[in-house]
Amino acid sequence: MRVKLVIEYDGTNYAGWQRQKNGITVQEVLEQAFCKASGERAVIHGAGRTDAGVHAEAQVAHLDTNCTIPANKISYAMNMLLPPDIRVKQSAEAGKDFHARFSAKAKTYRYTYYNDTHASAIYRNTTTHVHGRIDIRAMKIAAEYIRGTHDFACFCASGSDVTDTVRTVYRLAVTSDEPFIHIDVTGSGFLYNMVRIIAGTLIDVGQKKVSPEHVKDVICGRDRTKASATAPARGLTLKEIHYTPFGKDKDIDA
Repeated sequence: MRVKLVIEYDGTNYAGWQRQKNGITVQEVLEQAFCKASGERAVIHGAGRTDAGVHAEAQVAHLDTNCTIPANKISYAMNMLLPPDIRVKQSAEAGKDFHARFSAKAKTYRYTYYNDTHASAIYRNTTTHVHGRIDIRAMKIAAEYIRGTHDFACFCASGSDVTDTVRTVYRLAVTSDEPFIHIDVTGSGFLYNMVRIIAGTLIDVGQKKVSPEHVKDVICGRDRTKASATAPARGLTLKEIHYTPFGKDKDIDA
């Protein structure tokens, strides 16, 4: 049977989602827990490859198994063996045509800044500290230039081997809930470090280092060197994977 998993994790102690040689990853820890619980080895396919230090509230993954554990009980079996910073929130049987990555229609990420005189002790692993007055209105104006379908080469970190850099940003909302500033982005897909570069660019607008109109010029110029620095990984959280078509979907209302 094919099993769909919904997973929450604090990415602080991991070298990202995808299994690799130079560090422990979320995928590796999950596969080890499933093997111990079921006696089977299985590859757990994630919907997105979050980077080192990035978190997830609802990462979606799937695996194929012949084990006798009921699909809805696999989450319980795995959670007994997982460290406290990774949890399988839900497990359920899925159709054979379901694929965590290729069935996804869009993804939502949230980047969070902690805007106060001093950095937070409690939220140090899940936010990025900024101090001073932030112009939220200017950030909102800049966000409007990013929404839509564009060639986002300017928001792609070096080292990516992607040749097609056109993506659609369905929703980009900047909200303030003092002392937090949230940047919520829903898109058809994202380039390497794209959300973190967007977050870094928008906070530069908020700090009046650049104007909102500068963001439009950066996108039109397709030049990564004109955009801002990549925001730290710790402030980024994968919020949701969407599996329904977009357009007038309530999930992307501005």
